[in-house]
Amino acid sequence: MSKGTILAVDDEPDILIALEDLFEDEYRVLTTSKPAEALEILAAEPDIAVIVSDQRMPGMTGDAMLAQARGMHDAQAILLTGYADMSAVISALNQGGITGYATKPWDASLLRGAVRQAYERHRLGRELATERALLMGLLDHSADAIAFKDAEGRFVRLNARKAERLGRSVAACLGRTEDALHPDADAADAAAADAAAIASGQPTDMEITEGPEGAERWSRVARVPIRDASGQVAHLATIERDVTDQKLLESRLRQSDKMQALGTLAGGIAHDFNNLLTAILGSLELATPKIADQPRVLRLVTNATQAAQRGATLTKRLLGFSRSRDLRPRAIDLNGLIAGMGELLGGSLGGLVTLTTDLDAAAPAARVDPDQLELAVLNLCINSRDAMPEGGGITVSTRIVSLSGDPDLADGDYAALAVADTGTGIPPAILQRVCEPFFTTKALGQGTGLGLAMVFGLAQQSAGRLRITSTVGEGTRVELLLPRAEAEAEGDVAPEPAAAAPVLAARILVVDDDPEVRHVTASFLNTFGYRESEAPDGASAVTLMEQDSFDLVVADLAMPGMTGVELAEIVRARWADVPVLILTGHAEAIPIPADLPVLRKPFESGDLAAEVSRLLTAA
Repeated sequence: MSKGTILAVDDEPDILIALEDLFEDEYRVLTTSKPAEALEILAAEPDIAVIVSDQRMPGMTGDAMLAQARGMHDAQAILLTGYADMSAVISALNQGGITGYATKPWDASLLRGAVRQAYERHRLGRELATERALLMGLLDHSADAIAFKDAEGRFVRLNARKAERLGRSVAACLGRTEDALHPDADAADAAAADAAAIASGQPTDMEITEGPEGAERWSRVARVPIRDASGQVAHLATIERDVTDQKLLESRLRQSDKMQALGTLAGGIAHDFNNLLTAILGSLELATPKIADQPRVLRLVTNATQAAQRGATLTKRLLGFSRSRDLRPRAIDLNGLIAGMGELLGGSLGGLVTLTTDLDAAAPAARVDPDQLELAVLNLCINSRDAMPEGGGITVSTRIVSLSGDPDLADGDYAALAVADTGTGIPPAILQRVCEPFFTTKALGQGTGLGLAMVFGLAQQSAGRLRITSTVGEGTRVELLLPRAEAEAEGDVAPEPAAAAPVLAARILVVDDDPEVRHVTASFLNTFGYRESEAPDGASAVTLMEQDSFDLVVADLAMPGMTGVELAEIVRARWADVPVLILTGHAEAIPIPADLPVLRKPFESGDLAAEVSRLLTAA
C-alpha cells in the first residue's frame, strides 16, 4: 500500500528537516515554511491526511492557517507550540480547528503517536464518508423502498420512495414506527414481520400483495437484522422491491402456455369429435333410405342427424378457437349471425340468465371475420353472465350508428353490435384496464384475461372500434362498431349443396385408422357404385397398391406410423397417375401441400361424391 501523506509547516528550516526525518519512514512528507504556501499545497493535494504546523510564523499564525485549512480540506491538524501560546491552542481545540497539539521541544515518540492517531482518524473518517456517500446514493437513487429501523421499529433512515409509500416526507417518518404512521392491517403485519426478523436474528424474504382486487401491487420485502459490537440486533434494514411487472409477466407467460396447451387440446378434441361425427352422420345417412317407410323411426333418425349436425357446428367453433390465423373478413348479416347463435348462447349462459335480442331490421351487413365475431359475441355474453351471479338479463342488439368528426373513424354509418347486461358494473379504475391482455378480476382459474382483449383486437383489425360503458350496480354495455358492407361480396356466398356425382367404374382405396369412419366412407363409395377396398394404415395401403391397381386413394390425414400426407408422397412417387384425396377432422394438425385436395370431416355423401368424381375425371 502507498504511504499516507502529511504536511509539515514551520518557518524554521531546521525544524522542517527534523520533522521530515522523524516521519519519512512511515509517511510521505511535504514541507513548507510559509503558511500561505501551505494552503496552496492543501488545495493541490487532496490526499494529505495530517497537518503538523508551528503556531508562531510570520504573516499568519498556525491556528489561523489551520482554521482556513479546515474550511477547504479534511486533514487532521496538530499544532506545535510553546507554553506561552497555550491560550491559542485552547482556542483552536475549542473551535475544532485542531485535533491535538505538541509542545516544543517535542517528545519524538509522543509526537509520532499523536500523528499516527490523527492519521487513523482521518482514514476512518474517509471510510465513513465513503460508506455514507454510498448509503445515501443507494437510498436516494434506488428504485426500491429502503429503510433502517431501530430494535423498537422506529425509522432511523429511509429513502424518499419508502416515505412516498407511507404518504409522508422523510423527516416526518424519522423516529416513528410504521404502524403509527399507517395504523392499518398491512402496517400491523409489517410490524409483526419486523419483530419476528429481529427476534430470530436471521434475514427473511417474503412477498406481499397490496391494493384492491383487480388493481393489486406485489412487493418482495427483504428484512436484514443488523448487529452491534456486542452481537445484539440493534437495527433492521428493510428493502421493498415492486415486482408487479414481473408478476404480470409471469402470469402472461403462464397464460400463454395455458392458451397454447388449450388450443392444442381443442384441436385434438375437435379431431376426435369430427371422426365420431363422421361415423354418426354417415351411418344415419346410410340408414335413412332403409327406413323411408317407417315415419316414426325416420323422425328419430332425423332428430339424431340434426343433433349431430349441431355438434359439427360446435366442433367447427372449437377449431376456430384453437386455430391461429389472420382475419378473413367478409360481408356478414349481423342479425342472421346472432340468430344462428341462439342454441350456442342458450347452452353457455345457464338458467339464471335471460337472453333477449333487439335486432334492427334495417341494420346492414358488416365486413368482419364471422368466426372471430361469433367468438367475440360468445365471450361478451359469458362476461355478462359472470357479472350476474344472482341472475339477470342480457340483451344482444344491432343498430346503425352515424359518426361525424370522430378522431379515429371516418365519417359515415357503421353497423353496431352490442351486448348489455344488468350486472354489477365495472368500477372506473378497472374499466380503464379491461382490454389489457391477461387482465382479469376473476378468481384464479376462472378467467384468462383474453376475452375483451380479443374483442378489442378484432375491432381494431376490422377498422372499427370497441366502446364500453358501465355503471357500478346497474350494468355494462359493450358495443362493437364495424364497417358497413351493403351486400355480400362475390365469393362470400355460401356454396350450394353439391350435385350428385356421376357413377364411374373405378377402384378406390380407403385408408383410415378409425374403423367406423373407414366403414362409413367405404359404404358411401359403394353406394355411389365404386369398388372399394379398405386399409387401416399407410403401410397396409402401400402393400395393397403393390398387389392390385387402384384409380383413387382416399386417406385420413392423422394416422399413426404414416400420415396421409406421407402416404400421398409415396403414391405420387410410385403411382403418379393415381390421385389422393385427404380427409381430415383437423387440417391444422399437419401441414398439407397446397396441391393436395382436402375434404373436411364430417362431410355429407354428396360432398364426397362430388370430390371423388372430380378427381377421377381429371385423372
